[in-house]
Amino acid sequence: MGRTVVVLGGGISGLAASYYLSQAPCPPKVVLVEGSERLGGWIRSVRGPDGAVFELGPRGIRPAGPLGARTLLLVSELGLDSEVLPVRGDHPAAQNRFLYVGGSLHALPSGIRGLLRPSPPFSKPLFWAGLRDLTTPRGKDPDETVHSFAQRRLGSEVASLAMDSLCRGVFAGNSRELSIRSCFPSLFQAEQTHRSILLGLLLGAGRGPQLDSALIRQARAERWSQWSLRGGLETLPQALNAHLTSRGVTVLQGQPVCGLSLQAEGRWKVSLGDSSLEADHIISAIPASVLSKLLPAEAAPLARALSTITAVSVAVVNLQYRGARLPVQGFGHLVPSSEDPVILGIVYDSVAFPEQDGSTPGLRLTVMLGGSWLQTLEARGCVLSQELFQQEAEKAAATQLGLNEPPSHCLVHLHKNSIPQYTLGHWQKLESAAQFLAAQKLPLTLAGASYEGVAVNDCIESGRQAVARVLGTEPNS
Repeated sequence: MGRTVVVLGGGISGLAASYYLSQAPCPPKVVLVEGSERLGGWIRSVRGPDGAVFELGPRGIRPAGPLGARTLLLVSELGLDSEVLPVRGDHPAAQNRFLYVGGSLHALPSGIRGLLRPSPPFSKPLFWAGLRDLTTPRGKDPDETVHSFAQRRLGSEVASLAMDSLCRGVFAGNSRELSIRSCFPSLFQAEQTHRSILLGLLLGAGRGPQLDSALIRQARAERWSQWSLRGGLETLPQALNAHLTSRGVTVLQGQPVCGLSLQAEGRWKVSLGDSSLEADHIISAIPASVLSKLLPAEAAPLARALSTITAVSVAVVNLQYRGARLPVQGFGHLVPSSEDPVILGIVYDSVAFPEQDGSTPGLRLTVMLGGSWLQTLEARGCVLSQELFQQEAEKAAATQLGLNEPPSHCLVHLHKNSIPQYTLGHWQKLESAAQFLAAQKLPLTLAGASYEGVAVNDCIESGRQAVARVLGTEPNS
């Protein structure tokens, strides 16, 4: 009888892992177990009354690099090429990103000319930050906070405005707590290998064999900055689910796992309340802290390491305005914590993907709220009402973008513990987990956003890498 692999978690990581298992030359029996009634995890697209698409989670995927190319390959394999909505390199959403500082929107400089010119909110041209990077010696610590790293290499303004905002935009986190090594590994490696971020990024690009497909070639030729799908990004998990079903993968929804135990012959027993499954191997694509509570006593050291990988909540408010215009055209803007502790940033959805605007002419925005403000409210046990988030979002749209009329449509969602925080020393937690799994020869492989990247591309790649380890194939094949 063939092996059975149970995949825990039906978000994009678990779906990707199940997909790559089903594509193996001699695929094992695959069972995907999802605790909620829907698949896709934080990727969720809903339609408004006029057909407009609102993304409650991720809203665009970057095509850059090997991981971006691999996701485009997956899209083609699923037959979704005709659904792709690209943001080409010459589009305002690709060229213009803003910071909201000092009560004003400031375009982030781009290109050599932009680096040489004075560019508020920075007091000096960013050329000087680049010069500082080229003359700063390599750091000696095995890890460092993002703020400390950026301040040391690029100066205090870049650290407190740009990198602070970036950490809030990507991780909804605090740059003074997050790890440079784990959150931005390309920057960390650039310094380690080339003693400079700039040199490392310039000299380290374009290495290794490149994946190829018609869609990948188009993305490179047109210099796409990101892409979505016509019906919203949730089309991707839906297509994966349909493919898995057609390949004979068992997909269980509304079946929360309540415990994992090892049996005498080394197989797993997966308890699902009033039923159970047996597995030769488990790929866990659920959050690390959730898995830590399910592990058996024999895996207590692993559970301890995983329980320290925490996550923060984010409130997402989708707003639609009839007949409104933005003061600027671009992807959106980020807000440093010194400017507004409540608002992480605002994405101008209608600029990047006007095809999703629906039948009524209007403007779609997404306001992200979180950071220390939300963490404090949660810690105090405050009532987190939809009205509170909507009020703060509308106030930000009015103050920061001049949209003073009430929106014609509004959606509010609080995503609790949705973004893992790779705090200082995160790499040691991963190393400790890997060492325990290897030493105990535990038939368990970790995947998902808790470990090595929170973006959609990272999650898909984590599922693929997990499968490569389970099947004993080369992880970079």
